[in-house]
Amino acid sequence: MLDVYLKGDVTRISPEAPVPVVRVRDRRFALGGAANVAQNVAGIGAGVELVASVGTDQSAAQLKEMLAAIGSDTRGLVPVNRPTTTKTRIVARSQQVVRVDEEVDDDHSPHEVEQLLAAAERAVESADALVLEDYNKGVLVPLVIERAMHAARAKGIPVVVDPKYRNFFAYHGATIFKPNMRELEDALGASVDIEHPATLPALVQRLGVEAVLLTLSEKGMALIDKNVADGGGAHRIPTTAREVYDVVGAGDTVTAWLAVMLAAGATPLEASVIANFAAGVEVGKLGAATVSPVELLDAYDDHASSAAK
Repeated sequence: MLDVYLKGDVTRISPEAPVPVVRVRDRRFALGGAANVAQNVAGIGAGVELVASVGTDQSAAQLKEMLAAIGSDTRGLVPVNRPTTTKTRIVARSQQVVRVDEEVDDDHSPHEVEQLLAAAERAVESADALVLEDYNKGVLVPLVIERAMHAARAKGIPVVVDPKYRNFFAYHGATIFKPNMRELEDALGASVDIEHPATLPALVQRLGVEAVLLTLSEKGMALIDKNVADGGGAHRIPTTAREVYDVVGAGDTVTAWLAVMLAAGATPLEASVIANFAAGVEVGKLGAATVSPVELLDAYDDHASSAAK
C-alpha cells in the first residue's frame, strides 16, 4: 500500500462545482499497510521481505524504490492485474480535504494466489518469523493463510497475525493474534469482558491460537494466552505513553516489535511488554513512524526512573 500526501493552499472555489481548488505545493510518499510494518521491522535493525501484490503502475515502481531504500527484499512483490493500492490524501492548511483510494479488494485470481503462495513459501524458508498483516485487500485468502502458516509451523518459527473481519477465524496455530477490541467484538458478535479472566479460555480456544494480544488504545494492552484456565494467563499491560500526538501507525509498530522479539526468542509476554513500550514511543511522534532499539531503551529507562521515584 502506498500513501500519497498532496499539500497545498485553498484560495478559491472551483467554477465547475462547489468544491475548493487546492494548489499543490508539496507531494510526499509514504509506505502504508503491510509496507509500513516492513519499514518498522527494518527500523529495528532486522532483515525483512514483504510478500504482497502490486500493480504494473507508477505506484508499484515508487513502492519498490522505497522498500529497497530501507533494505527490504522486494522479490516477494507479485505483479497482478489490478492497481497498486494507493491512498492519496489532499491536505490544505493542515486540514484533510479529501482522500482518494485507488484499489481493488476482491480476492485474487487462482493464478495470482499461486504466485503469492510461491513467493510466501520461498520467503519463509529463510525467515525467523512470519507476520500475516490483513487489510481485506484479497491477498490473505484462506488458501494463502493455510499454506503460509503450514510452512512457518514446519520450520518452527513464530507467527504474528494482525487480522481483519473476512477471515478472522482462519489463523489456527498463530503464536500471537493481535486484534483491537472493536475488531474482536465485531467478529464474535458479543462484548468481551477482560476484567474477568474466567471468561477468557473459550475465546483463545475458539480462535485456536497460542495467545491473543488485545490492543486497548489509551488503556494499553491485554495478553491472554492458552494457559489462562490455569491462572496467570491474562496479563494487563498498561500504556507507557507520556504524550500522545498521533496514534497513526502504532499498531504496525507493535506488530513489528512482536515479530522481531519472538524471532529473537522472547516469550509472548516479554514480546508484548516490549512492543507496548515501542507503541508508547511511536504515538509521541507525528504520523506513522518507526521506533529504534535506542529509542525503546531510552523509554524503558525513563519509565523505570519514574517508577522508582
